Amino acid sequence: MDFETKVYKNIGENIKKYRLAKGYSQEKLSELLNANSKFIGHVERFERRISLKKLIQIAQILDVAPKDFMTF
Repeated sequence: MDFETKVYKNIGENIKKYRLAKGYSQEKLSELLNANSKFIGHVERFERRISLKKLIQIAQILDVAPKDFMTF
């Protein structure tokens, strides 16, 4: 697995961690993001790469810093 792939995989895992800490389902977070109901699931399973814009929006919704999604 190359570095870029590891970063996106890690972002998905961290989104899941913070989402669960807030008690949100994937569908609820997608709804708050105004995205397709399956969007968060795709990002968390690394079936889709997330844009910086969406990452910042998710950070705001979950009340975390965007850099927190990058921690390994």
